[in-house]
Amino acid sequence: MPHRESNGTAASAAPLDLSLLRTFLAVHRAGSFTAAARLLGLSQPTVTTQIRSLEDQLGRELFERRPRGVVSTSVADELAARVAAPLDALATVTDRGGFGADVAPEPVHVAGPAELLCTRVLPALAPLTGQGVRLRITTGLTDGLLEGLRGGRFDLAIATSRPRGRTLSAVPLADEEFVLVAAPAWAGRIGRDRVATEGPAVLHGVPLISYAEDLPIARRYWRHVFGVRLTGQAAITVPDLRGVRAAVVAGAGISVLPRYLCLDELASGALVSLLDPEDPPINTAYLARRPGVSDNPHVALVAERILAAGRTW
Repeated sequence: MPHRESNGTAASAAPLDLSLLRTFLAVHRAGSFTAAARLLGLSQPTVTTQIRSLEDQLGRELFERRPRGVVSTSVADELAARVAAPLDALATVTDRGGFGADVAPEPVHVAGPAELLCTRVLPALAPLTGQGVRLRITTGLTDGLLEGLRGGRFDLAIATSRPRGRTLSAVPLADEEFVLVAAPAWAGRIGRDRVATEGPAVLHGVPLISYAEDLPIARRYWRHVFGVRLTGQAAITVPDLRGVRAAVVAGAGISVLPRYLCLDELASGALVSLLDPEDPPINTAYLARRPGVSDNPHVALVAERILAAGRTW
């Protein structure tokens, strides 16, 4: 370990170990020692030791330890800005078989909500398979998928909320509008005009079909449109909005769905919109990218195709 000058900074300008810098950059991008360890194929204690060693060499603290990961200091941010591009460029040689290696691009790992991936994203990406693009799709909830993105499990993730922090870059993809729907039989019993004139009271006692037990989408709709808190329990819960749609079409009750997911049913009359508010609830989806610059050209190709398709959703 190099000795330190009296001012607390490293005594010499000895070159820094590249392996320590790689570990540092992984921690800076992943936001935790544990996630960086998974990304690098190292143990968490090894990553901790390497970061401490680098901090000793620099004579400066790089990360503030927190219960749920680490927060980079200004020194770490400055160091990351200096070493990221050179290390990423070096990785294209050391990790991909050297100069001129004829290696097929790896699969692109895309994550997001099952409904949006299956009904919008995959149809948009289908033509890319003819260009040799390979896809690996993972579905799930936003928080878990973003954690996987930070840890290097995915290249791209579609998030239903803007990612927090500085480790991920994200751009708006599309706005999804929510609509209160029922099958024609229920719409006739409720009276569509009555919902507009009398409000949510006319829906009391009507079976509610939901994505989850706490009625997340419906609660937001009631609060935003009606200005009241939704109470009660779901008649059916199914953790896939396509299942919710199927149950409503079959006459099980009412629900709140993204409009993109029930466009065909609304057009055919299989579903009826019970209300057309001037200011419907809208949620923005974001396309987030894995930290660092990918050397896989297919990642950029997939991202461009998703963003272009999103403008039409």
